[in-house]
Amino acid sequence: MTTVSPRAGKTLDPAHLADIPALIAAYYDRKPDPAIATQRVSFGTSGHRGSSLHTSFNENHILAISEAICRYRKDKGITGPLFIGIDSHALSAPAQRSAIEVFAAHGVEVRIDANDRFTPTPVISHAILTYNKGRQEDLADGVVITPSHNPPIDGGFKYNPPHGGPADTDITKVIQDQANAFLSGGLSEVHRLPYDEARQSEHVRGHDFITPYVDDLGSVIDMEAIRDAPIRIGMDPLGGAALDYWPAIIKKYNLKAQIVSDELDPAFGFMTADWDGQIRMDCSSPYAMARLIGMGAQFDVAFATDTDADRHGIVSRPDGLMNPNHYLAVAIWYLFTQRKGWDQTAKIGKTLVSSA
Repeated sequence: MTTVSPRAGKTLDPAHLADIPALIAAYYDRKPDPAIATQRVSFGTSGHRGSSLHTSFNENHILAISEAICRYRKDKGITGPLFIGIDSHALSAPAQRSAIEVFAAHGVEVRIDANDRFTPTPVISHAILTYNKGRQEDLADGVVITPSHNPPIDGGFKYNPPHGGPADTDITKVIQDQANAFLSGGLSEVHRLPYDEARQSEHVRGHDFITPYVDDLGSVIDMEAIRDAPIRIGMDPLGGAALDYWPAIIKKYNLKAQIVSDELDPAFGFMTADWDGQIRMDCSSPYAMARLIGMGAQFDVAFATDTDADRHGIVSRPDGLMNPNHYLAVAIWYLFTQRKGWDQTAKIGKTLVSSA
């Protein structure tokens, strides 16, 4: 039987929060030993994840993975822009710097947020798909630097090929194996430019991710119905990549909605701890969502997104936190019964939320 920590659902004492300076220092100082399994590049279902403090997500990992991605792109003839998005985990920005050094050295056209801010995972997918629409060549792909809802000490790095979603195992195994070979070779085959030179090169451009994504929402969602509905809406980005997106959505569509928190803290000290006493930005956990659940009486419905904004949590009166898979099942049923013009053979695929 799982034992729930006495810290669950409560904010933590500052002494129990992540040491961010030590985390960043370890990213650059610790060098992985490829002979140790836990220090090798390992792509799971959502990319390579780890912590610099455990020597499983460090500068050498990102340099090696980025070199492998460049060679995969060349092998597959992918010549369009590579969109990069990061979330608000402390290791995400350093990892982006490392990746840019390699991508620019290979002459890859890199597009990053124009304001050096955060970009949700679905927004990178949207950028790839809209760029590639109608194209047969010069296709775009992308990288999302995020460990999703994992604790503040973690980092994550995943590759999205031209179809816009996360790469499947037939791609990730190639990247993983080559990256580990580069680690074993002491990165002698990795090409990189100094960061300042890379940023000033013609290969790295700022990109407006927010406007196209927010504008396009109206083509798939009846935003007027939401605007005209007599409901009070709350939104909590949980200090993640949606921080700049919820306000833009509210403004664009004139919604009766309130951002309940715009706090940004790489230690995520404003979060309530998850079931095991760790901070985890899991919007499907009643412990991590304790703040928004406690505000339930203020709103008819409230939403939260995890750190890279590809998971949702919904708090609805009077029942509290909804099961996300139950909501998705109803949403799929609604789409098939209400959307006109869909092919009768259309199907929807959904990966299970399997972290538990």
